[in-house]
Amino acid sequence: MSNLSHLDRIIALALAEDIGQGDVTTDATVPARALGRAEVIAKQPLVLAGLDVFARVYRQVDRRVAVVTELTDGAEVAAGAIALRLDGPTRALLTGERVALNFLMHLSGVATWTRRLRAAIADRPQVKLLDTRKTLPGLRALEKAAVVAGGGANHRHGLFDGVLIKENHILAAGSIGAAIERARRHAHHLLRVQCEVTNLDELDQALAAGADALLLDNMDQALLRQAVQRSRERRPEVFLEASGNMTAERLPLVAATGVDGISVGGLTHSAPAVDLSLLLRPGVSV
Repeated sequence: MSNLSHLDRIIALALAEDIGQGDVTTDATVPARALGRAEVIAKQPLVLAGLDVFARVYRQVDRRVAVVTELTDGAEVAAGAIALRLDGPTRALLTGERVALNFLMHLSGVATWTRRLRAAIADRPQVKLLDTRKTLPGLRALEKAAVVAGGGANHRHGLFDGVLIKENHILAAGSIGAAIERARRHAHHLLRVQCEVTNLDELDQALAAGADALLLDNMDQALLRQAVQRSRERRPEVFLEASGNMTAERLPLVAATGVDGISVGGLTHSAPAVDLSLLLRPGVSV
């Protein structure tokens, strides 16, 4: 319920930002009692995500607007296809257009980009394509849901649901061993302790200290292969995640090293928005 309330607050802020004291253009040009129908049309091939938030925008604008679609998040939509239909007061259809589309275009962009990168390692379905915390403030839950819709998987949601020891934690603790030991004392038994390593010496220290998972950060393919082999020989149960400078072209090479997962910040922070348009159907009233 708290997530729903958070989502409604985000939508309310977005609507207030866009509408302010009122939609002066629509109010001046569209009769107050006019009813209409609109369609959301894909201008490019895409993977849908954000259908619920799109409908929630219109629920806040005017509850009389009906948003209808047979599709679900994760559906692939061809260029020129109709993704959604809307019926209701014409003023409401136009006033909510930009905010609703902003959410849908951005989240569908995340899902579309994720689907493309997932396809790059389709021959290795056991390798998880993971998101990160590099998300737009306030939109993390939506963006992570879009990653899943695109075929990816979620890393930790925030600082509260997973231990990930990184460079600055190690510097503050004094060593990799000290950081892992303190994390183990602090974390409850359901939390895995993951540690970032950048070379084989750091990997050895983290394995010896009992890390449950390793983040192999900014390693080239040759070093990744060595790190995977050494970790598998010593502690095969440790989850190995590669990160750093991941592109569609590089993903297959990284997946081939034998890692369990690859985290890609670009799934959320660099996914291009897809192109969607909302168009009224001329002469159609409901």
